[in-house]
Amino acid sequence: MSSGFAGWPQAALDFYAGLEVDNSKAYWTAHRAVYDEQVLAPMQALLADLEPEFGEGRIFRPYRDVRFSSDKSPYKTAIGAMLGKGGYVRLASDGLAIGAGAHMMTTEQLARYRAAVADPAIGDDLESAIADLAAHDIGVVVEEQLKTLPRGFGPDAAHQELLRNKDIAAWKAFPIEPWLHSADAADHVAEALRATRPLTDWLAAHVGGHEPGSSRKGR
Repeated sequence: MSSGFAGWPQAALDFYAGLEVDNSKAYWTAHRAVYDEQVLAPMQALLADLEPEFGEGRIFRPYRDVRFSSDKSPYKTAIGAMLGKGGYVRLASDGLAIGAGAHMMTTEQLARYRAAVADPAIGDDLESAIADLAAHDIGVVVEEQLKTLPRGFGPDAAHQELLRNKDIAAWKAFPIEPWLHSADAADHVAEALRATRPLTDWLAAHVGGHEPGSSRKGR
């Protein structure tokens, strides 16, 4: 995979390490050129590489919505982007990560998810998809889970752990390696996103559409 993308320089990681310490307008203003040239521009180039296979990318704004948060830090400590055909890419001071799955399912999506999970055969397919992710060193994250089974499902329901989920996503965080600073990073991202397809295909078939990405770490 090749284009103008040449990886992220160390300066991109250093930018976010500094922002974690000093999340202020003064820091942002002083380092805005670093963000534009060393963080944002490589993400734009990466998304251009990924677009033919994964769809058009959309980069999240760097500013936090603090209206309803007790944390008034104005800036996100990561750059994240959603991909049009499903997937999420994030860069922060601790490196690169990808995600894909169903985040914040609608009421209708959640109802379809639960009905599918409760079907023994279809629920088994989801278990198999999760096992396939593990075989590719990709984890599954659930950000919100009920303490008990949802209403309408009894103690004999199949796949009870999965039934309690209100979201489900594949997530892989890469350790910082020399390839992060090279064009090879695009291949690592693409390979990992392809490996999430057992989960995203299951969701597309039984829940209805992809809700790419995850809210984890600075979305």
